[in-house]
Amino acid sequence: MQNADQRGSHTLGVRVAIFSAYLIFAVLLNSVGTVILQSITTFDVTKQDASILEAFKDLPIAIISFLVASSLPRLGYRFAMIIGFALVVIGCILMPLVPSFATTKLMFFLVGSSFALIKISVYSTIGLLTRDSNEHASFLNLIEGVFMIGVLSGYWIFAAFIDSTDPTSLQWLNVYWILALLAGANMILLVFITYPKAPVAKTEQGVLQEFAAMIALLWKPAVLIFVVSAFLYVLIEQGIGTWLPTFNNEVLSLPQAMSVQVTSIFAAALAVGRLSAGVILKRLDWFWLLNICALAMAVLILLALPLASNIQPNADVDWFSAPVAAFVLPLVGLFMAPIYPAINSVILSSLPKERHAAMAGLIVVFSALGGTTGSLITGYSFASFGGETAFYLSLVPIVGLITTFVFLRRFTVLRTG
Repeated sequence: MQNADQRGSHTLGVRVAIFSAYLIFAVLLNSVGTVILQSITTFDVTKQDASILEAFKDLPIAIISFLVASSLPRLGYRFAMIIGFALVVIGCILMPLVPSFATTKLMFFLVGSSFALIKISVYSTIGLLTRDSNEHASFLNLIEGVFMIGVLSGYWIFAAFIDSTDPTSLQWLNVYWILALLAGANMILLVFITYPKAPVAKTEQGVLQEFAAMIALLWKPAVLIFVVSAFLYVLIEQGIGTWLPTFNNEVLSLPQAMSVQVTSIFAAALAVGRLSAGVILKRLDWFWLLNICALAMAVLILLALPLASNIQPNADVDWFSAPVAAFVLPLVGLFMAPIYPAINSVILSSLPKERHAAMAGLIVVFSALGGTTGSLITGYSFASFGGETAFYLSLVPIVGLITTFVFLRRFTVLRTG
């Protein structure tokens, strides 16, 4: 373990690089909805064609994470992040220089591939910067909180470059010059800061052996329980987050534009929740905080959904006359927020540091699977049984989450005790 002086020599620069990296990728990754809309109007593509951008973003994240996570310690976390930002710079510069839908798909492919390298490197680096599990959980929540701030700011950044008088204008592509500049600045920062060295296994292993060792992690009881808990959490978050605008529109009878605007409360609540948890987890054990949060989520859902019943359409509805449920339901994000970073921190803290990169790869893969599954299940339930029933069904994975917390604590205590 590093002493305080060694950590202090590189902590500030590394933390700045990590926080700025998450801000940049929050803007890029969550711009897909805006870019789909702009691609339809400026590149004259159909909705069906534009919808493939989501796959160009998400599939590389899962595939690259699965393939390279176990080898990143050998490559080095700093070098992996530099490669990631170099790819982002290339993708962003191509957008205004070669404006086309094909370039847009390539850009998201590069961004998704880059984020896989960045997220695994960041998650692995946290263990080298923190002294205990509470500090680890606190820092991880701060990082994820910063990510949500980036998500919120991204809407405004892209909106500032959209020409409101000419929907077909390519002016919006100029935003990528700014994003390329920020990514390039972060890449230069990584070149010059002192970065902690990635720990590697004591025995020499080839790439295939390292990959096999990553898969072998799945047989550890604590990792299996974590995989289930991460899957359930992302299932809930993506299910609610993806379908909340539709819920606002179809169940609460809000206009389309307002339905999207009100959903920003959910993102803001996630940001506040994660930043607050970063402070709280320094003083309160993760197990108690997460159980309180899961129970609070269930209570808010049970309070909000009855308020959403029998809402009558109102053509003159505004922020002051909107149904109370429109403001209560998004607050679920406040209590949902600490769960994902905390359980990630718990499992990473329970493993040797040389296994953090491989575990981070598994985190990314199963998070992606959970997110896709959550959106599909909620969408199917929404179409078959209605929005209220679809959101009531989220209580089932919440109960499952509480159960996994008990087993996760038991197995991680056995591992670290």
